[in-house]
Amino acid sequence: MAHQKETEIQSAICDYLTLRRIFYYRQNNIPATFIDGTGNRQFRRLPKHTPRGIPDILAIKDGRPIFLEVKAEKGKQSEAQIDFEYSAVKAGAQYAVVRSIEDVQAIGL
Repeated sequence: MAHQKETEIQSAICDYLTLRRIFYYRQNNIPATFIDGTGNRQFRRLPKHTPRGIPDILAIKDGRPIFLEVKAEKGKQSEAQIDFEYSAVKAGAQYAVVRSIEDVQAIGL
């Protein structure tokens, strides 16, 4: 059996959250691109005050934010993602690295 890509896992999790009627949104954490004057594709800068390491999905349940970082089977968090997790948890949010719908269910969503 082929391993699922992160985008496939994210899509399945979003479908699951939609069916469960859990408030969430998929965060766009990759900046837009543009073609520069030389014809090369460039990334735009993220807006001011946009933190690095933003997780893929933000859900809110019972008034509490739950950040979901979606990873494929062998995926690992970047340093920026680890830093974001630390800051979010310190501020009172919940944060989880998830690899499947079952992982999302295990944290109570």
